[in-house]
Amino acid sequence: MTAKMASSLLKVAVTGLSRCARHSVPSVRALSLTVPVTVSKGVPQSLWKLGRLNHVAIAVPDLEKATALYRDVLGAQVSATVPLPEHGVYTVFVELGNTKLELLHPLGEKSPIAGFLQKNKAGGMHHICIEVDDINAAIVDLKEKKIRLLSPEPRIGAHGKPVMFLHPKDCDGVLVEIEQA
Repeated sequence: MTAKMASSLLKVAVTGLSRCARHSVPSVRALSLTVPVTVSKGVPQSLWKLGRLNHVAIAVPDLEKATALYRDVLGAQVSATVPLPEHGVYTVFVELGNTKLELLHPLGEKSPIAGFLQKNKAGGMHHICIEVDDINAAIVDLKEKKIRLLSPEPRIGAHGKPVMFLHPKDCDGVLVEIEQA
């Protein structure tokens, strides 16, 4: 299917929907097509790109119990516990093949995870981490787009790479970590 044919089909579908007496079409969303679509002239391409989902982080009140669940009950390969005092957490990574889970437990009184667990006694999903190909370009671009960052500069994360957290109020309620790929 060519891009022109896809565009024609979309116009026919929208015209048919808009003629329906009971429904109105408030807006037309771009459909994801397998047909390659060229970028409009004059639209600048981003200097950075999102990569793969690196991990989903889960705050846990009992790190040993959570580690045993994934290792002994579910049969996953888990890392050793690693303290990250600069982030105020202990971490354990659970390997899943296509991504990882990061189990987080408070380390120290100023731990952000301690505050999270005060509000969520049983623990729960804390953040997602997505790789980027150029974290510095991403930070500049996100600042220009008025996305709030949770620290003035990137910090070294659990994988020894620069990371930056994006404010959940600017990311549909999700705490997003970007990490240099």
